[in-house]
Amino acid sequence: MSCLLCGATELGIVLDLGHTGLANNLPAREDREGEPLFPLRLARCSKCTHVQLADRVAPKLLYAHYLYVSSASSTLERHLGSLAAAIASRIRPGHDAASLDIGCNDGTLAAHMSRHGFRALGIDPADNLAPLSRAKGVEVEVDYFGRESARRLFDRHGPMRVITATNSFPHIPDLASYLDGVASLLATGGIFVIEAHYLLDLVEQCAFDTIYHEHCHFWRLEPMMELFARHGLEVFDCERLSIHHGQLRVWVQHLGARTVSPRVAVQLAAERKAGLASRNVYDDLARRAVAIRADLCTTLSRLKAQGKRIAGYGAPAKASTLAAWCGLGPDDLLWIADRNPLKQGRFTPGTHIPIVDPARIDAENPEILLLLAWNFADEIQIQLSGYRERGGQFLIPVPEVRLV
Repeated sequence: MSCLLCGATELGIVLDLGHTGLANNLPAREDREGEPLFPLRLARCSKCTHVQLADRVAPKLLYAHYLYVSSASSTLERHLGSLAAAIASRIRPGHDAASLDIGCNDGTLAAHMSRHGFRALGIDPADNLAPLSRAKGVEVEVDYFGRESARRLFDRHGPMRVITATNSFPHIPDLASYLDGVASLLATGGIFVIEAHYLLDLVEQCAFDTIYHEHCHFWRLEPMMELFARHGLEVFDCERLSIHHGQLRVWVQHLGARTVSPRVAVQLAAERKAGLASRNVYDDLARRAVAIRADLCTTLSRLKAQGKRIAGYGAPAKASTLAAWCGLGPDDLLWIADRNPLKQGRFTPGTHIPIVDPARIDAENPEILLLLAWNFADEIQIQLSGYRERGGQFLIPVPEVRLV
């Protein structure tokens, strides 16, 4: 239990979510027996105040075979397209300009970068997703990003005008190797763009289900800036986004390449006003999370007592945390529908709720759908407008339990 940022051994547990399966390692029917469970505890470093997981899982167990794909959400697909456009407006591609997406997943963002004129490359450790990227015309290397892989990429392709990391920067346990790789691979005048779940949004919304083993860091801007400075990098702009219940987009460069936007100081002030360095904030987060769990379990019990049939919608990683901590299983949810065909036919980690094609909603018409992918609630309700017209209701668990 040493801090991933400063190395101190002064980690204090602020929220214990018990033992859970690995959020994106959805077991097949034959793999359910003996499935390993791992402790899941949120901690705060008393020395540098960085918030992180106390318990880490070997990356190859998390990422070698990955079942989440960016293109499963039309909202996320559009968002990544808008990110590529925003990057192109700041960095004109020029002749043979290369971009690299770290944790490129199924190549959605890299393909958008290609449409804007960049020579789009990707790197991702999930061997099963590489064919999806290549089918989009993305040249992808199956590996973890760090000093050695950055050196190979530089030798093959030269420096990168743009490096991106969307929803993957919180996953990196070895930050020194990662950022050495970024600093050495990024071209003079190039930009490194990060989008990550934002600690301020997690606290404000009590999004405890965003805590799972892949997210070993829960970033706020201040410690991120201190980390970058150690590698000759600096944040020159930042934006707070609504996607995924709340993210921070951070624009990074080699030190002194551009004038730093006033938005950086504004966001730092917002973090300090919210008290994100303080232990008290996380004690309060834990109290609110316990209250949400109690409210959700009571609501589900009441609906079942009324004879309502309840199923789930969306099997993102956050669903695994929520189901495990709330003790939900097949007796509570008939099944969970998810649009991603890679997940259909599998089961939620540890709790073993079956994951099915959304066609089951029309076939069985349960009275209640628990929206486990609550961060896409608006998109889902539009997709399932026919279900609502037939009298179906949606139960949204976070940031407060409500039936709509």
